[in-house]
Amino acid sequence: MIRKSVAALTLAAIAPIASAQTVKMCVFDVIGANGDVFNMIKDYALEMKAHGVDFELKPYTDEGVAVGDFNAGQCDAVAATDIRTRPFNRFTGSVSAVGAIPSYDDLKTLLATLAQPKAAPLMKANGYEVLGIIPVGAGYLFVNDRSIDTAGELAGKRMATLDYQKDAIHMVNFIKATVVPSDITNFAGKFNNGSVDTAYAPAFAYEALELYKGIGDTGGIVDYPLAQLTIQIIAREDVLADATSQNAREVAWAMFPQAMSLITSQEKAIPEEKWIRIPEKDIEGYQEMFRQNRIEMRDGLNGAPDVYHPKMLGLLSKIRCASNPSASECTSANRE
Repeated sequence: MIRKSVAALTLAAIAPIASAQTVKMCVFDVIGANGDVFNMIKDYALEMKAHGVDFELKPYTDEGVAVGDFNAGQCDAVAATDIRTRPFNRFTGSVSAVGAIPSYDDLKTLLATLAQPKAAPLMKANGYEVLGIIPVGAGYLFVNDRSIDTAGELAGKRMATLDYQKDAIHMVNFIKATVVPSDITNFAGKFNNGSVDTAYAPAFAYEALELYKGIGDTGGIVDYPLAQLTIQIIAREDVLADATSQNAREVAWAMFPQAMSLITSQEKAIPEEKWIRIPEKDIEGYQEMFRQNRIEMRDGLNGAPDVYHPKMLGLLSKIRCASNPSASECTSANRE
């Protein structure tokens, strides 16, 4: 009897492991398996073991290849930037809409909202499902000349622009700058060797991609969030059960403090003299310019691509106006 009891206990102990669902995930991190993004996804995967999912992670330093392998069926899920994953879900792909989330407090409100069960239907689209959203930091404009601190001074300047990011291309054309087609693997090199005057990236790129070389002694980083960049975990809709998918989104949301601690440390590590502070009086003008561009890219106006999801822009507008009700957009008749 004693032996049978021990055997039964042993089987009970290993049963959850034996029944764990294996899911292959392609993970993009420009640094690879030693990068901060890959390490965060490793933590996510570790937490998901408690929910019966064993993620097998494969690192990629080329985002296009990671998404390509996912499309080819070599992975069940992919972790990549929202810019690349936008074709899978236009709603969550609009989180990085230009100028739409001016603060990390607003970002926190958004991601808390999207992690709620009532948002689950919006996480599914086109046969795919979003299993989590993890912030990687605000995108800032890196410039090689500190005098480039207004939209007007960007006219004619060469800007490294991701050639698959339609909203960025529209914005660069709007301010009459010159689009220099680039991708995540080469934009930093173009900025660092002087092939372009400006580049757009989160703070981690200052050290990790050595953008301090492109800044040199004369440049800097414009201290205004052009967009909030995120890593989104996308899977085919039938990979996980609905309850497990919801657990996955809640696990990703629980990682928000960890992600923000990393982002904050990266931003603080940049020397103060490298930041270009924008006068408060100029910010409202930028906000209105971005708002007009978002509306154009929601509705496909004035030759703009219709890339932004109306429901996401409406949600972001409500969040901004809740945190800053005196903003001019919050009294505008043409609210998003």
